[in-house]
Amino acid sequence: MIRVCIILIALMALPVQAVEPDEILSDVAQEARAREISKNLRCLICRNENIDSSNAGIAKDLRILVRERIVAGDSNEQVIDFVVDRYGEYVLLQPRRSWGNLLLWLAGPLMLLFGGYIGLRTIKTGGDAPAQDLTPEEQQRLKDLMRD
Repeated sequence: MIRVCIILIALMALPVQAVEPDEILSDVAQEARAREISKNLRCLICRNENIDSSNAGIAKDLRILVRERIVAGDSNEQVIDFVVDRYGEYVLLQPRRSWGNLLLWLAGPLMLLFGGYIGLRTIKTGGDAPAQDLTPEEQQRLKDLMRD
């Protein structure tokens, strides 16, 4: 009984491949290319899971689409470009390096630095900067209001 449990646990740890037998190409080289491409394509339903590992219907459709494009004679890059044109760059597990993506990655830290600068500047001036631009009458009125 213990041996059966150990074997079952060991089998559960094996990587799951969702590619069904009817999807596999007869040409071994083309199938290897399809698997290589599929490793880099994200299932649109299962976050951060490639389409080879996903059982979702859209993942199956994408696997079939990749294989159709390979059989049609497309290169790996053409297949990936076709899928990206159809589904957007989100389908790539590793996004392409571009200025737009660089801007997205740097926007958060830049905003944090800018907010820190504004905060430090406000603390340094003590929040009294607007009162210095007031006329003497306005400053007196402000002091009167602050006392009340």
